[in-house]
Amino acid sequence: MELYVLFGTFTVLLLIGTPVAFCLGTASFATIVYLGLPPVVVFQRLNSGVSVFALMAIPFFIYAGVLMVRGDIARRLVALAGTWVGSFRGGLGQVNIVASVLFGGVSGSAAADASAIGGLMIPQMRDKGYDVDYAVNVTVVSSIIALMLPPSHNLIIYSISGGGRISIADLFTAGIIPGIILALSLMTAAWFVAKKHNYPTEPFPGFRIMGSLFIGAVPGLILIAIIFGGVRSGVFTASESSCIAVVYAFLITALAYRTLSWEAFTDATFAAVRTTAMVLLVIGCAASFGWLLAYLRVPAELVVFLQGLSENPFVILLMINIALLVLGTFMDMSPLIVITTPIFLPVAVAFGVDPVHFGIIMILNLGIGLCTPPVGAVLFVGCAVGNVPVWQAVRSIWPFYFAALATLLLVTYIPALSLWLPALFR
Repeated sequence: MELYVLFGTFTVLLLIGTPVAFCLGTASFATIVYLGLPPVVVFQRLNSGVSVFALMAIPFFIYAGVLMVRGDIARRLVALAGTWVGSFRGGLGQVNIVASVLFGGVSGSAAADASAIGGLMIPQMRDKGYDVDYAVNVTVVSSIIALMLPPSHNLIIYSISGGGRISIADLFTAGIIPGIILALSLMTAAWFVAKKHNYPTEPFPGFRIMGSLFIGAVPGLILIAIIFGGVRSGVFTASESSCIAVVYAFLITALAYRTLSWEAFTDATFAAVRTTAMVLLVIGCAASFGWLLAYLRVPAELVVFLQGLSENPFVILLMINIALLVLGTFMDMSPLIVITTPIFLPVAVAFGVDPVHFGIIMILNLGIGLCTPPVGAVLFVGCAVGNVPVWQAVRSIWPFYFAALATLLLVTYIPALSLWLPALFR
């Protein structure tokens, strides 16, 4: 009955449009009262959920990403990507994907990627004769590459939701190869769609211009090396890395590029504060919800239930993937990570799946959910930037969905894609 109260309250509130943080907090409070426990337990768990030192990295990585968006870094990375792949079939679509890889290594946010890259690329693609729904689809699905690369704050949330025992450095490293595979899969899909519609290519600008644009983009690219290299080498922690990233992003955009005005700086600061407040409130409320799941032995019971269905890890991972894909269509990514990690991670570990490997599976899976209606946050951002109805974009997005799902299957059933690089660095 306790589970009916917990999930029933949460579902009803979610269906009537209550913000997800309040759904989690209210459901936890109602269940605590039903169990006869002191209501203060909810607030204690909420406080302990956000009183984690590793969470310090999230607001600073968000701030660094917003500064880079406001500081014209995206335009330079797009121009650099254009010199590399613009001459491929459907050139601007290929540029869009490669730019998402580069910018994802700076921002770590799918929404920021879709907004910044989409704001630059979608109007260009429309002017060059590309269908606007194609431009939006490429932008939306390629933006989830950012979730796989450092400094993805969702990887940090997963580490903390897993009890804080999963190395953030390993997660940052584990996402690199899957992120590249996802980019190559999307580039292949974009090539086939471009060939079918006879989209144009871009002329090769020459090595001199390529070198000039690369030099101009180097200060922004160095941030990737600072974040990844510092954390991976152990020179500083993820939290320290995030602080250094903010200082570096400010110095580069304000002094080196001179593109960060006072108005852009204040806008970036307030935007980072708002985003951080939303993320931490969700994490805190989800911590109370997760504690109740553990108190009611939901993970243990789920392991027993799944063992009764099958002892094959491949089947278990398939069922978990399907469950996450369905959940990802109805909820945003951060709360789902906090809610589902305590449920599914023990199940995956019980069937011999490495926690780092499972983290990459989960992040990629839920990233696909960000591109899927009815609650696809990144899909809505892309459609808003491209001024396209959601139904029109979804109608033609299937080649990119299939490419992302194929990558998910590869990452799920070939653990070495996620685990080889962390082992090499260790």
